Amino acid sequence: MSEFFDPYNADRPLMLKCSCGRDHSPADHHAEVVADAAAAQLRARSETAEFEAYSQEFIEATLVKSLFPHDHERRMFLRAVGKKTAMAAIASVLPVASLQAMAQEKGPLEKTSLKIGFIPITCATPLIMAHPLGFYSKQGLDVEVTKTAGWALIRDKMINKEYDATHFLSPMPLAISMGLGSNATPMNVATIQNVNGQAITLAVKHKNNRDPKNWKGFKFAVPFDYSMHNFLLRYYLAENGINPDTDVQIRVVPPPEMVANLRSGNIDGFLGPDPFNQRAVFDEVGFIHMLTKDLWSGHPCCAFGTSTEFIQKNPNTFAALYRAVLTAAAMARQPGNRELIAKVIAPAQYLNQPEAVLSQVLTGKFADGLGKVQNVPDRADFDPMPWQSMAVWMLTQMKRWGYIKGNVDYKQIAEKVFLITDARKHMKALGQDFAATTPYPKHKIMGKEFDPAKPEEYLKSFALHKMG
Repeated sequence: MSEFFDPYNADRPLMLKCSCGRDHSPADHHAEVVADAAAAQLRARSETAEFEAYSQEFIEATLVKSLFPHDHERRMFLRAVGKKTAMAAIASVLPVASLQAMAQEKGPLEKTSLKIGFIPITCATPLIMAHPLGFYSKQGLDVEVTKTAGWALIRDKMINKEYDATHFLSPMPLAISMGLGSNATPMNVATIQNVNGQAITLAVKHKNNRDPKNWKGFKFAVPFDYSMHNFLLRYYLAENGINPDTDVQIRVVPPPEMVANLRSGNIDGFLGPDPFNQRAVFDEVGFIHMLTKDLWSGHPCCAFGTSTEFIQKNPNTFAALYRAVLTAAAMARQPGNRELIAKVIAPAQYLNQPEAVLSQVLTGKFADGLGKVQNVPDRADFDPMPWQSMAVWMLTQMKRWGYIKGNVDYKQIAEKVFLITDARKHMKALGQDFAATTPYPKHKIMGKEFDPAKPEEYLKSFALHKMG
């Protein structure tokens, strides 16, 4: 509404009605509009908060009801332990955090500046390439990918919350969650970073000693106790009659130091990640005895994961990380992109390796150190699905070789740590396909079928093991 002066009554302003029809000034009208908008925004925020709280309570109530279908059982349980303790107990066997993340993922990011650890190996390709290619930033994330010296340091930095998420060896979150080699800290596998992509590499002096039955007294390196490298090497040796605990030495050596140890004669060989198998050939100090895909085609190696606590506190940020890493994995799966990816991850801040070495690993066209050029397109691949049957197999090997004592609830641990429901959901949202319909597909390792429904029978079928 405008204000004019009546020439006949100069001491009194003449009030003209506001265009809205109400008896107030335009300035008052604007103030009311702003106030109404602010009130609506506050109501919306309140309704969102109420909805998110309702969603969380609904999820929790549904889980309690599924565990205790009868009313009197639920009341007795909640009365006996209290709601807080009850939800902690349920979270120990069901992925409450990931379910809550699904309910809240459309909300604003709780944390945008993140630090993610990685070991400089090709297994981490999706996690690394997501940085220079902008996949993190497209999700609203400011990510620092931090090169780390070894797996024990990765574990410690995750436990100490120095990293928000990380490149893991896929058995590591199982071990950390169970308190094997560290304080028990719940961790989760969001995706598998790579499948295949490893090899048994021997020193050139052993070119004429390719029969593993003759390897008594050898010294081998693996990157970590809780690694597929350790478990696959032990499996291969045992199948050939070599006791991995008494007939050979298996040492933990950080991957970037493996080639130097091979050159100096400190070790006879290693089952390690690429690019260091190929780097040993490139440097003419070793040869590729066998790709691990020939032991188990499609086996998992490394993973992308974080702590259960991070997911609980940052569900929307976790969902954004999921989308970024899955987008990178989808790109890495395409053979036509491998040459480009080799260029992207070669620089010093990432792998610090010659492009020629990385290209041989990623394309599968490589010199084997025995005078041949091999063409194995799936030498390394990037299927992100964290099949829970893979987790069960890892647990069987931990028990087989004495890393776990006593009874193991394989299914409970696998489902608590490997977030396959989340992975499927996010892959579907991104239009990505996944093969098997069950979280527990069977696998074939060195010609022997592994049925995840019968882990103890599988364990007892081996003549050579350490479990007692």
